[in-house]
Amino acid sequence: MPAFRRPSRPAHPVRVEPGPGQESVWDYPRPPRVEPRHERVVVRLGGVVVADTTAAIRVLETSHPPVYYLPRADFAPGALSRAEGRSLCEFKGQAGYVDVTGGGVVARRSGWFYAEPWPGYESLVDHIALYPGAMDSCEVDGEVVQAQEGDFYGGWITANLVGPFKGAPGTMGW
Repeated sequence: MPAFRRPSRPAHPVRVEPGPGQESVWDYPRPPRVEPRHERVVVRLGGVVVADTTAAIRVLETSHPPVYYLPRADFAPGALSRAEGRSLCEFKGQAGYVDVTGGGVVARRSGWFYAEPWPGYESLVDHIALYPGAMDSCEVDGEVVQAQEGDFYGGWITANLVGPFKGAPGTMGW
């Protein structure tokens, strides 16, 4: 009879020590923190600007690159349309989804929002988060962000962030 083997768990990641001017995603809190930002955020799809704002909100959660939420009012007319589906965040509540359209390209279910977020996350009302990998580009103060690996979290990675970042295969147990 074969011996019982306990399923292996992913190794806990080793935090990268941030250098001057850097942030470690391992210093972000859980539950997530919400903070207003004033950098210029520009999003392009289909070769056109679909969103441009200096009033984004950043959500910071342990091990995750920040997720930027952009005011609905700062999207180009016709860029957003309601998509099917819902999901539940243990902190923010029930999310709905949007398709993003720009330059004749439609990125299906590439954004999400919280119409009635739970306490502590009320500032996210009328804001849309986007998966940067579904857009042509997402920029923060002129820097093109790198999309967080995986298709679950939608984090925006900039040069000032150090990880390791949750999202890649094998990191769900962190």
